[in-house]
Amino acid sequence: MDDASATDPVTTHPVTADPVTMTVSDGTAIIDLDDGKANALGFSVLDGLDSVLTAAEEDPSVTAVAMIGRPGRFSAGFDLAVMTSGPEQARTMLGRGAEVGLRLYTFPKPVVLGVTGHALAMGAILLCCADVRIGADGPYKLGLNEVAIGMPVPAFAVGVCETRLALPAFTRAIQLAHIHTPAEALAAGFLDELVTDDQVRDRAVAVANDLGERLHPGPFRATRRTVRSATADRLRSDLERDLALFDVSG
Repeated sequence: MDDASATDPVTTHPVTADPVTMTVSDGTAIIDLDDGKANALGFSVLDGLDSVLTAAEEDPSVTAVAMIGRPGRFSAGFDLAVMTSGPEQARTMLGRGAEVGLRLYTFPKPVVLGVTGHALAMGAILLCCADVRIGADGPYKLGLNEVAIGMPVPAFAVGVCETRLALPAFTRAIQLAHIHTPAEALAAGFLDELVTDDQVRDRAVAVANDLGERLHPGPFRATRRTVRSATADRLRSDLERDLALFDVSG
């Protein structure tokens, strides 16, 4: 393997936000999300994710994506300081998050998430936008807590989650704001596999490498459109109306 660096170099793509970085190795775009805190999804982070997804989509050497959270925290969801600052600010952030989430949901290459810890609200919604979710088996909380903290679950999130969650778990997860342990999240459909904390990153990258090598890109894109485009198109077309109805007043 002495020539690996010459034939498949690791490259870093510049992004618009410091917490988001991307490297490419062995055909997998490895996206790291780490703000040093709770990995809240503010505007700069959402823009950064959008930027690296563009880089991964346009790079012909990239065959799959692995997005990894920081130790103990995948994402706490939207930046609450913005979401609680007023209805217009909340709607703007929700719309931006929906765009990024639906982009991940319809991404033309396989997407694997390394769920390194807590994943709440928009963080849990992102889990339902990916193909494979490798979770850390530890004292972590995963789920949509919106109704419990005074916010409705946005319609785009309901639409995405109903395509991924197990039917018996759906009402408990969405309507009743149940917060899952990793084992419960696996049964509900938020996760596909549990490993120890120190194995999440390597396992997510290994799964992404396998998918990128094993799946033919053209048929993958065509099947992605068949499976997900109708749902995504409906959710996008309804987004303006849903944002107008979105109320964070409780």
